[in-house]
Amino acid sequence: MIGIGGALTDAAAETFAKLPAARQEEVMTAYYSPERGIGYTLGRTNINSCDFSSDMYTYVTEGDTTLSSFAIAHDLHYKIPLIKRAMAATGTRGGLKLFASPWSPPAYMKDNNDMLHGGHLRAEHRQTWAFYYTKFIESYRRAGVPVWGITIQNEPMATQTWESCIYQPEAERDFLRDYLGPVMARRGLKDVNIIVWDHNRDLIVQRAQTIFDDPKAAQYAWVGRRCTTTSRW
Repeated sequence: MIGIGGALTDAAAETFAKLPAARQEEVMTAYYSPERGIGYTLGRTNINSCDFSSDMYTYVTEGDTTLSSFAIAHDLHYKIPLIKRAMAATGTRGGLKLFASPWSPPAYMKDNNDMLHGGHLRAEHRQTWAFYYTKFIESYRRAGVPVWGITIQNEPMATQTWESCIYQPEAERDFLRDYLGPVMARRGLKDVNIIVWDHNRDLIVQRAQTIFDDPKAAQYAWVGRRCTTTSRW
C-alpha cells in the first residue's frame, strides 16, 4: 500500500483559504503531519474544472488547437497554494505523491461541444489533448509542485451533468498507446505514472485486460502493486 490521501480540489482550496491562519495550520497538521496528524501521503487534484469547482474553466482559450494560450493562472490563486501547504506539512518522510485527473477536455475537443454531459474526445484532437497533460505537468513543476502521476480520465464510463467524458475500453487503450504514452515519453516525462481505469471496481478486470493485453499500450500504463485510495474533502 503506497499511501492514503485526500482530494485537493478547487472546493477544498477555496474553503481552506477562508479559514483563519490558526485554523489553516490546524487542518494541515491534522491531515498531513506524520507525528501529530493522520499523515496523508497521497493527494489528488483536478485538471480543468470538475464537480468540486465553483466555476467551469480550462487552461486555454476556447478553440486553441496549438495550446499557445495554455496557462495555470486559475490554479495559482487557491489550489496550488493549498497543495504546497500540504506538501510542506508532510515533512521529510517521503513527501506527498500528487496525481491529477481530468474530468473533461475543453468543449471544442469533444463531439458534444460541451464539457458537461459526457461526450467523447474527437479523434482530430487526440494529439492536442495528449500534449495538454504534459503542459499541465510541466507548468505545475515550474510552480514548485511535482506531479507523481496522472489518470487518463475521471470516471470514464459515467455521463454526468457536470464535467465528464466517455472512454470505451478500446478508446482508452488506443489513446494511451498511440497518443498520451508516446507524447509523455517524448517530453521526458516517463517518470510520471499514467493510471488507467480511474473508476469503480466492477469493470476493472475488463478494462485491465483490454489495456494490458496490448503490449504497446501496457508499456505506458502504471502497474500498481498495492491499493491506493483517496477521499474527497
